[in-house]
Amino acid sequence: MNTSNAMWGGRFAEGPSAVMREINASLPFDKRMWQQDIAGSKAHVAMLGRQGIVAEADAAAIAAGLDGVAAGYAADGVPDDLALEDIHMLTEARLAEAIGPAAGRLHTARSRNDQVATDFRLWVRDAIDQTLAALDAFRSALLSRADEHADAVMPGFTHLQSAQPVTLGHHLMAYVEMASRDVSRFRDARARMNLCPLGSAALAGTGFPIDRHATAAALGFDGPTRNSLDAVSDRDFAIDYLAAAAQCALHLSRLAEEFVLWASQPFGFVALSDQWSTGSSIMPQKRNPDAAELVRGHAGRITGCLVSLMVTMKGLPLAYSKDMQDDKPPVFECHDLLGLSIAAMTGMVESATFRTDRMRALAESGFATATDLADWLVREAGLPFREAHHVTGRAVARAEALGVGLDRLPLADLQAIHPAITEAVYDVLSVDASVASRTSFGGTAPANVRAAIAAARATLEAKA
Repeated sequence: MNTSNAMWGGRFAEGPSAVMREINASLPFDKRMWQQDIAGSKAHVAMLGRQGIVAEADAAAIAAGLDGVAAGYAADGVPDDLALEDIHMLTEARLAEAIGPAAGRLHTARSRNDQVATDFRLWVRDAIDQTLAALDAFRSALLSRADEHADAVMPGFTHLQSAQPVTLGHHLMAYVEMASRDVSRFRDARARMNLCPLGSAALAGTGFPIDRHATAAALGFDGPTRNSLDAVSDRDFAIDYLAAAAQCALHLSRLAEEFVLWASQPFGFVALSDQWSTGSSIMPQKRNPDAAELVRGHAGRITGCLVSLMVTMKGLPLAYSKDMQDDKPPVFECHDLLGLSIAAMTGMVESATFRTDRMRALAESGFATATDLADWLVREAGLPFREAHHVTGRAVARAEALGVGLDRLPLADLQAIHPAITEAVYDVLSVDASVASRTSFGGTAPANVRAAIAAARATLEAKA
């Protein structure tokens, strides 16, 4: 028999063409799932032996043979043999070489359809676990730097214009919130996908007396999938993973963008370490934030991975179609890019030098306490807020004309704008007074920031 179709050649007189072999083969990328494939096969054959579907001696030989195949993969890697199509056929062929005809009993009561669906779920589940661990490290880095700078005043922005003073600790804690939502999305995706397709066979189930609950438990699933058609054709779990990854990548990209801006000379808020910067081939003075820019770029590619799989799945009838072989490359690419992005942003956060003196200077120069003046006029002088807003606008214009901050605008000038203003107004016009006053829950007051840090750390430590 032609080795190019040895697994299914009984139906075909000739082997596939070279082009067909290449387009049909998924081994160059699905070999990444070899550990999951071995695990799934061992759980399946153990069940077959317990159920008396396969003789115990054959089941034991198959299990030992699979361990040998796994040891070979671990030592030498997985070879690209396009004649064997995919990791599942390759493993079965290697097993047959090791133990002989008994290897053929392994595929009893299963199909490659439920086999690959199971392997892929196992792989995505492992990927989520790795991502969750990386996000914990990222959040821990953010928390450490936020704690270090809980009192450091910086300008807060809307429309990238100086708006109100905040603290750097409060700013960094915003990304802790984003990363925490990412964690919750990955956990949700993991919980939802944790059902085992194995035993669904090609699409209709099997007539063999298998125990699907046993194989599900052996592989760490919460139970078996409930519909064989859905089980072999479902890729929602991969789309859920990609959707969570895309959202996470967007959050990382936002922080990366801020590092790019902050590292520029006009901002001067941060100096990135040499580990996360590069130089210029022609301009020796340059320090380029390339790592941050690449994280920003990866977000686009990761979003593209999500769109790719959604478009692949959008028109497929039940049950399995070969289009679904293209489900894995975008997931694998996404996992690699996201892992690099999280690691890079964690490293940048840990090693960055924040120039808090520059942050304070810009916070003090941008009339960032204008809202505090308006609030004071409402609270102390009884003005309606809209009138207070108008008065404050005139005060900002006057300070701008004199080239001073609001806290240095002479009282006579303020009283000329509105006679109800008294010297007590200066108590709220400094940036320190402004941030200290923002004590509403979730506000930027340093005491609030430290409480938020403590709560987030308690959550991380409780999980650990």
